[in-house]
Amino acid sequence: MEKKYLEQTKMLNYDAESIQTLIDRHKWLELDEYHKIGAVYDFVRNDILFGYNRSDLLTATEVLKDGYGQCNTKATLLMALLRGVGIPCRLHGSEVSKHFQRGAASWLISVLAPERIVHTWVEVLYKGNWIALEGVITDECYVRAVKDKYKNVRGHFARYAVAVPDLESLNLNWCGNDTYVQNDAVVMDYGVYDNPDTFFEEHHQTWSRLKNLAYMHYGRKVMTGNVAKMRNRKVDKQN
Repeated sequence: MEKKYLEQTKMLNYDAESIQTLIDRHKWLELDEYHKIGAVYDFVRNDILFGYNRSDLLTATEVLKDGYGQCNTKATLLMALLRGVGIPCRLHGSEVSKHFQRGAASWLISVLAPERIVHTWVEVLYKGNWIALEGVITDECYVRAVKDKYKNVRGHFARYAVAVPDLESLNLNWCGNDTYVQNDAVVMDYGVYDNPDTFFEEHHQTWSRLKNLAYMHYGRKVMTGNVAKMRNRKVDKQN
């Protein structure tokens, strides 16, 4: 196996104290390969809630400190943790259409957003095969709430940052197979990269400085709030 799939980078800073403490606390190094992947995947998926960070370029430790993330930032943290426990992984880069964000994004944000959004996911090497872990983006509580709201919808679904062939049958648990939750929105495939640092040197979100500031200080907060409202919708109904 090429060492590049285990290397630390500026963004994948898994030697940092907070990352090493996390790995030690959960005793992930004591697990076998299958359960290492599953435990790390489940942590990033469910302990790091789905939400929108200020930048795609956050390091793994910054994402961990935020405690929430979206596709690109969760991918960074997932890669760092996987490499930190000795699991080879790489990044798959793409662009997605903005339209599947309806519900999570307000009308104004949808209008201002670029038509295409830079999107990445992690591929992990398991039993000689590269397995996609895109499903790490959305936490289970959020997914259950979306399913509950749209329980009568059949077939292709593209709303609330979920784009899948069938919402009802969506299963994002680690079972040794690919997991996808936004892949149906992909409109451009950039292929695989060794790390996010390299990918974002070549591909980044193209919009004006003003729109970027508006997203950082307003848009992402609204979207994270809308995601939280959806997540809490299910919680409120259960309580």
